[in-house]
Amino acid sequence: MYWADEIAASVEGPQVVNDSKTPSGTVHVGSLRGVVLHDAIVRALRERDVPVEFRYGVEDLDPMDTQAFLTGDAVDRSMGMPLCSVPPPAGSSAPNYARHFANLFLDTFAGLGIRPQLYWWSEQYAVGAMDPYIERALDGAATILRIYATVSTVEHPPDWLPVSVICEACGRSGTTLATGWDGREVGYECRPDLVTWAAGCGNRGRVSPFGGRAKLVWNVEWAARWGLMGVTIEGCGKDLATAGGSRDRADAISREVFQREPPLNVPYEFLNIGGKKMATSKGRGAAAHEMAELLPSELLRFLFLRHKPRRALEFDPEGDTVPGLFDEFDRIAAAAAGRPVRGELPPDPERIFRASLVDASADPPVEGARFRPPFRHLALLVQVPGVDLPARMAAEKGAPLDEVEHSILEQRTAVARVWLASFAPDRYRVDVRSEAVPADVASLEPPQRAYLAALADAAEAETPVAGDAWQDLIFRTAEQTDVASGWAFEALYRAFLGRPNGPRAGWLLASLDRGFVLGRLREAGSGAAVALPQGPAA
Repeated sequence: MYWADEIAASVEGPQVVNDSKTPSGTVHVGSLRGVVLHDAIVRALRERDVPVEFRYGVEDLDPMDTQAFLTGDAVDRSMGMPLCSVPPPAGSSAPNYARHFANLFLDTFAGLGIRPQLYWWSEQYAVGAMDPYIERALDGAATILRIYATVSTVEHPPDWLPVSVICEACGRSGTTLATGWDGREVGYECRPDLVTWAAGCGNRGRVSPFGGRAKLVWNVEWAARWGLMGVTIEGCGKDLATAGGSRDRADAISREVFQREPPLNVPYEFLNIGGKKMATSKGRGAAAHEMAELLPSELLRFLFLRHKPRRALEFDPEGDTVPGLFDEFDRIAAAAAGRPVRGELPPDPERIFRASLVDASADPPVEGARFRPPFRHLALLVQVPGVDLPARMAAEKGAPLDEVEHSILEQRTAVARVWLASFAPDRYRVDVRSEAVPADVASLEPPQRAYLAALADAAEAETPVAGDAWQDLIFRTAEQTDVASGWAFEALYRAFLGRPNGPRAGWLLASLDRGFVLGRLREAGSGAAVALPQGPAA
């Protein structure tokens, strides 16, 4: 059973699925994993006719802290202030910093078919929705201190209180320490040295913690949110789900302070880029809104849903991830349509494909049967002058493209152009030497030349058209001529590109004119001067 279906089958009664994000700067694409996973759970519940609400919170009352430095978005003079009180970046029309970066992230949801009920924490505090939870947390401060110490071995002073007051003088909350709860007010001090990333102003006072003048500290607020929103299912990243970590503390606080069983947890792994945890400050183009503009929505959903939540994912737009993602999606789509697929498939590919579709009501077999141009092949074709892509794709399909297939082609063409211009490794970029056989061919060994000639004969007999058919023929011919595959590919790249490496050879040959390919193979294979039929036009 698909992992989201297992969750849906394990619960009873109406459900509230929740997720949230602190808009502390540019949001990387890895943060979409939780959103998409929670949406998959919501869809699975609805398919079982379970009443469900999907809610998403923006934690805009959190202070600007060191997280903002991770993407270079921090505003030095505003460190320690609530994100909703920080001015927006220059040129932004948003009312504040939090709204600017949150909206960039939230705007990606609709394109992914995700439409949760949105709430902003600054508004919840301001209208007093959190006041009852603040009072119970202050009254239960001793219990919270014990939970911190026993669940996580985190020690606080005996007079510590689980709230951060917003300083009446400087407006900071990340620099205040609250003490002395008397049932109506708390005392606080805005300390210059409370944290290393912000300096308090030194102000002292007493204030009512209600109506948005203070907020609960993170773990306590998390537990309070479950009660306020009625949350029954909420996952979190593995960093929060470690033993004795934030989730364990919040669970204990929910049970012992707010007398509520915590929601079902769905821990999930990180999305890594280039083998490392996401960091948009490194300039790798991993911002969520940028990747949402690059990848078609169904591919972005598929990125997060093709594996179980506990599996770490690798995403490097500068490597092979993008073409590999398209290849795997097309295999899953073909399997969903009932077509034979080479290689091993994950369990229940039709279910994975259905969860990846933007339209939850779409028919997977119908959508899976649509013609999708192989991305690697398309990335080559857009580099060949004079190619009529719609006509070429219709010829490869063997029938005219329908309206949806034209849209798929346009999307993939746009992705290919952007990817080639900004991310693709050099081996994916081609400049076919059409005027004459490259000088590199002179370095080929006799067995390599014989291989090229044999491939020309085999291609004339079998007439491969698609890239995978060419790729299969390349390998079979190498085996039949007793030439190592590495030698075979080197011979092909030298014959067509004048270099020892390049993109997948099968798709390279499929992108070129058949007469040109056969002529080049024979000329490079024999070494004789042969007039080429024509250049590499479509």
